[in-house]
This record gives sequence, C-alpha cells and structure tokens, in this order.
Amino acid sequence: MRQRWDTRVASPMSFSEKVRHKILFDRSNILKQIACYTALRTRRLLPDFFPAISDYRKKHGAFPNVIRPRTFNEKVQHRILFDRRTLLTQMADKAAVRSYVESRLGPQVLPKLYCLTAHPDAIPFEELPQKFVVKPTHGSGWVQVVNDKSALDSAALIERCRGWLDQSYYEISREWAYKHIEPRILVEEFIEDGTGASPNDYKLFVFGGTVQMIQVDAGRFSDHRRRLYSTVWKKLDVLLEWDDIIGEVPRPPHLAEMIAAAETLGRGIDFVRADFYDTAGQLYFGELTTTPGCGRDRFYPKEFDLYFGGFWKHQ
Repeated sequence: MRQRWDTRVASPMSFSEKVRHKILFDRSNILKQIACYTALRTRRLLPDFFPAISDYRKKHGAFPNVIRPRTFNEKVQHRILFDRRTLLTQMADKAAVRSYVESRLGPQVLPKLYCLTAHPDAIPFEELPQKFVVKPTHGSGWVQVVNDKSALDSAALIERCRGWLDQSYYEISREWAYKHIEPRILVEEFIEDGTGASPNDYKLFVFGGTVQMIQVDAGRFSDHRRRLYSTVWKKLDVLLEWDDIIGEVPRPPHLAEMIAAAETLGRGIDFVRADFYDTAGQLYFGELTTTPGCGRDRFYPKEFDLYFGGFWKHQ
C-alpha cells in the first residue's frame, strides 16, 4: 500500500509554546549532562578491573582472559591490571621518557624541546618557530600540531592546554602507567618527512628486545590509515583497527637504524612499542607505548591476535 504523507503545514508556535518548548529542551539537556556526569563519577569509583574488562568486551565481543592471557590484547589487559613497575610510568611520561631514551641512544634522536611547563600561559610563543608540536606529559593522543604560527589562536591553544591539565588520563583509560605522571605541557620540534601535514609514524613492536612487527600510521590528523610490515619491509595481510593505507609506503631511509634503536630501547623488558619518525637526514624518537590501544584495537583476521601474543613472554 502506498504510504500517505501529511502535507499540512504546521501552524507556527505561539510565544508561550516556544517558551514551554525551550524549557523542556533545556531540561532534557540538563538531565543528559547529569546522567553523563553520574556515569563518569560511577566509573571513577569502580576498581580498574571492571571498566577494563567491560570496555574490552564492547570492542572484542568477549571477556578477556586476564589470569592466563594468550592473545596480544589479553596480555595488554593483564599489564594494565597487574603490572606496577615504575619503569612503565617513566615510559608513559612524555617528559621523563626523554632521559630514558637519551641514556640508551644519546640526545641526537630526540626532537628539540622548546618548553616544559605546568602553566600554559607561560609558553613563549614569540620565541617558537613557525611549526611546532604541543602535548601534555600525562596523556595519549592529546596533541596539537601547529603548522603555521602566524595563523595560531594562542588563547584557544592555552585553553586547550588547561583542559588537558585539568583531566586525569588515568581516570579515562584506567591505564595505571599514567596515574602518577605530573601533568605538564611539552612543546617540541615538529618533524617533517615530506609526506604531508604530519609525518609517517613508525611504531615498532619489541618483544624481549627483538622487533617482530612494524606499524605505519599515515594522515593521523586527516585521513588516518594504517599498515603493518615485517622487519624486512614486507607488507602483512593483516589490519589493525584502521583501514589500509592507499598506495605504496616507501621503505624508510633509516630502517636498519630504526630497528636497532627500538631493540636497544626495549632491551630488558618483555614488551614495549617504540615509535619513530624518519627523515632523509636522520631518525627521530617519537614515544614509547607499553599498552597499545588499551588492548582494544582489533586485528583482522582476529586469529592474528593469538599468533602475535605468542611473542610476548610475561616477566
């Protein structure tokens, strides 16, 4: 049967009806805000175990085995819940990790540090170059890349930094490594590799001091895509959460040096992911990650999760 549509034009609301509608709309928004606030407060009161396994189940469709973990993502969950080595906090701290890297690789791989402060309004914008990167020490994924300082709204950036400092990344992700990091703002050199507005990000998975896989992220702030490679730069027929990169990804100019640097940084620890940027001139350190994706990023095919977890020998 053909559906009949009501083509009558609705009569305009009277002033009193508009007021009543606004009151109801505002009340609905307030109730939604209260509900969100209550949910967040309740989540903060729960032990780490409950949000961790709940969030894992939402992504993977099953609860993780955190007592006898077998897959890579289960082992990430195990670390989040049970591993309390202070080294993990140093690696997660965007400022403290610099001394760890310098002690093992030397200062030449570190991007220039322009400013480290707990007071965003103290950032010396007039002294900074045209391009730079701003991020907090105590979070992951919180970053602002400034490609043109002349077009920067510094007041807005300062407010954004204050917002970062007011938040606990630990309370959001429940990754213990972030719990005791001093919140500060770090301003450092922007690394250009000629691939676009942001450089390719090479992430090397290091198990017991040996690199087993390389993840490449491209277009992180625009059309984010990802590809996985072996250590001899052979593309793997596996996806990790994001769509595949379009086109070829050239072999990085300092691949051998990158692998050696990652293995040096990962020596003596069961697992860490070491991130780098590579330019024609030299290799640059990015960050260290001990719990990638909170253990929620999905492999396709999913069987790769179990295979990859076999490289991780728990300490």
